[in-house]
Amino acid sequence: MFSMALKKEKQTWLTVPPWIILGAVGVMAVLFTFMTLDNIHREKENTTQLLLEKAAALIRAFEAGTRTGMMGMMMGPRWGTRQLQRLLTETAKQPDVVYLAVTDDRGRIVAHSDDSLVGGRHAPGPGEPGPGSAPAWRRVTLQNGAQVFEVYRTFTPLAPGFHDRGHGMMRGRGWCEDRPQQKRWIFVGLDMETVEKARLEDLRHTVVMALILLLIGFAGIFSLFVAHAYRSARSSLSRARAFSDKLVEHMPVGLLALDPEGRVSLANRAAEQILGRNATDLMGKGLHETLPQPCPGVLDRLDRGEAVVEEEMDCSLGGDRPARLEVVATRLRDEDGRALATLLMVRDLTQIQRLKEEVARSQRLAAIGSLAAGVAHEIRNPLSSIKGFATYFRDRHHDVPEERNMAEIMIQEVERLNRVIGQLLEFARPIRLERRPTDITALVRHTLKLMAPDARKKGVRIVEDPGPTSGRVAVDPDRLQQVLLNLYLNAIEAMEKGGVLTVSWTTRGEDEVEIVVSDTGSGIPRENLSRIFDPYFTSKAAGTGLGLAIVQKVVESHGGRIEVQSRPGEGTRITLLLPSGHERGKDG
Repeated sequence: MFSMALKKEKQTWLTVPPWIILGAVGVMAVLFTFMTLDNIHREKENTTQLLLEKAAALIRAFEAGTRTGMMGMMMGPRWGTRQLQRLLTETAKQPDVVYLAVTDDRGRIVAHSDDSLVGGRHAPGPGEPGPGSAPAWRRVTLQNGAQVFEVYRTFTPLAPGFHDRGHGMMRGRGWCEDRPQQKRWIFVGLDMETVEKARLEDLRHTVVMALILLLIGFAGIFSLFVAHAYRSARSSLSRARAFSDKLVEHMPVGLLALDPEGRVSLANRAAEQILGRNATDLMGKGLHETLPQPCPGVLDRLDRGEAVVEEEMDCSLGGDRPARLEVVATRLRDEDGRALATLLMVRDLTQIQRLKEEVARSQRLAAIGSLAAGVAHEIRNPLSSIKGFATYFRDRHHDVPEERNMAEIMIQEVERLNRVIGQLLEFARPIRLERRPTDITALVRHTLKLMAPDARKKGVRIVEDPGPTSGRVAVDPDRLQQVLLNLYLNAIEAMEKGGVLTVSWTTRGEDEVEIVVSDTGSGIPRENLSRIFDPYFTSKAAGTGLGLAIVQKVVESHGGRIEVQSRPGEGTRITLLLPSGHERGKDG
């Protein structure tokens, strides 16, 4: 659960638009810059405050020492400028103290840690600091270029009677000077080198940390960009892979991919359907174990250097099912010319070939029908005259047996020719169907009863195999009876030494009725299977070759189709598939 939440959060971050990321980078850069400048400003203020407090402490310590000395002058040695100078010199020995100086209102140095400067002037004058006793500060550049942090304020501990240098010494318990006491200023100069180094080090540390944080931030943003680009590329690759997989899986042409060793590494759904085998059965096997002969021969042509091989060939698929396949083969190679894989596209042309043959046959039959209709009309009229004369001679010479027999033969032959012409005309003219709801079970059983005497004469046993049927089928019962009787007759004639005639019928789904007529006769040679429905094609000595042609025409007029399976010496199986168009209900 937690990992799913993390994954979801990660995906949420990775889907942030790039312009938001760029805005975040800009805001972060501004924040880091502001924080760095603010930190530098605070460091500077802290440094100033530190120096200011140190100088103020020195001033307070010096004033305290001055007070102590002035209080002790009543009980000990006299206090004067020399004592002030000595105290100033000792106080200036503190670390980081550059100088200490006391001046009057006019800026004349009264006392200085460097006694050689006493009597000189300290610029700028003391009149410039602000009023009050609060210390002020400024930066001063000495003659040697050194930077000094100077703190100054009024020097208050001096009591009346204090005389400047050259104006006498203290007398008694007070200052002997009777003029008003002058205002004094004290200056403390602190060395800024150590503090400045520390400040610069802090500044450098602050800048370095800011740069490091910025780099980390930029690295994070860059990582987001990389992750976003990676996710986009991965998503695009996944979509492309899914598209290619779907395309390969659902393409209407069978596709086989062979690895460099010639073993099957990929087979799509169409290849499974064409070859009648599952992909798991095909994987890892060679082409000779996968495709029927002579299909594997295309690899030999590829080995001879042909880039693309395209060939149509007749072969037998599962269950010895004849099929016509189109095989297209090529090899995929890398930049160095090494074979990466071999691709084979297999297409089943059986249905297409069958349609082509049916179209050609229809065109041929149309031409034959037109010719036959014209010839039949031209022959039928003379036959009527011939039959009339034969009847006349038979009746006239009825008392002469030889002549009467000759007339009978002429009449029989004319009638036979007339039947042939009638079949020819029936085949040539369009069939008109009179559809009506028909019980298929009753119709099939009725036709079998009609054929039972002929079957018994030939020693043929009839087997009924009814299946479930539903409703009544809208067919022309007379035409369908003609079709079944013709099929029964052909089956019985094919079993000269007896056998079994099996008839089965059932409803397939709700749209189709199946009637199967099978025998155990001599079968049909393979080379004749494609011609059995051609008019005038027959293997019988006394056959006309129009029976099966009329059967096919009646079935096709119903919108159905015929399938024939036969093996020489084993028998023939003819399947009629008719559209039902039934009425709801239950029958036999």
